[in-house]
Amino acid sequence: MPEGTSIVVPGTTADAPSEPGPRRRGRTTLIVATAAVLGLVAGTCAGFLVQAHRAPTRLPSLSQPVLNQAKGPGPEPLSAAQDHRVKTNGDLRKLLLTRPKGTKEGHWAGNDGWMDLPEYADNYEKPAKIFPDLITDEFRRAAVVGWDEGSTYTVEIRLVQFHQEETLKAGEYADSGYYWAEKKGGTRSWSVPGTEDGMAYVHTRPETKPGYYPMYSAEAHAWRGDIAMEIWVYGTKQISKDKIMDLAKRQVGRL
Repeated sequence: MPEGTSIVVPGTTADAPSEPGPRRRGRTTLIVATAAVLGLVAGTCAGFLVQAHRAPTRLPSLSQPVLNQAKGPGPEPLSAAQDHRVKTNGDLRKLLLTRPKGTKEGHWAGNDGWMDLPEYADNYEKPAKIFPDLITDEFRRAAVVGWDEGSTYTVEIRLVQFHQEETLKAGEYADSGYYWAEKKGGTRSWSVPGTEDGMAYVHTRPETKPGYYPMYSAEAHAWRGDIAMEIWVYGTKQISKDKIMDLAKRQVGRL
């Protein structure tokens, strides 16, 4: 045998693979697993045998002590001034502001002061999309009033009522009004007194279109109970804070 040559004995570390392969599960693991299963079965059987020899536990009586009926007259019903449902379940148009004297009635303001679902949906940029949403959101009805103040300003006020069997949709629609109003550039905003989160907005940047006068706008959104309030003012001149706030405060007061 040449000098320097080593003998490799099978089973020693010299012939082990350089990379460890996956470790196999030996018989010891299988025995432990089998014992655990047998122990679980035996314990369950013993538990049943112990429970079978125990006396049944007595259940508590289902009868309850009789409560004495309260005597005396019940509370007085709310007056019409206190019960907001008396107002909102009646003619919704009566809650709208009255068209000022000297103004011209807007021919676009609904049919006899009412807006049905298709008419209201048509006020959105994508009526076909909002129509099924309004059905899902339990749209009930909408009352509207509008007028032209000469050739300078146009005013439209809508009261949109929801059934609200499951959620407060009036508040959600007011929130939507806040969101879109605040996205417009050059917008100033103020809280509407007498509301929890009502807001009024004046947009100082007019919308321009070739061949038309610049169109300024202002709006106000609030809600009370199941009614969302929307006020829109358009004009060829910039609209003042006082104008939109006066309309918003007076309309909220009627709700």
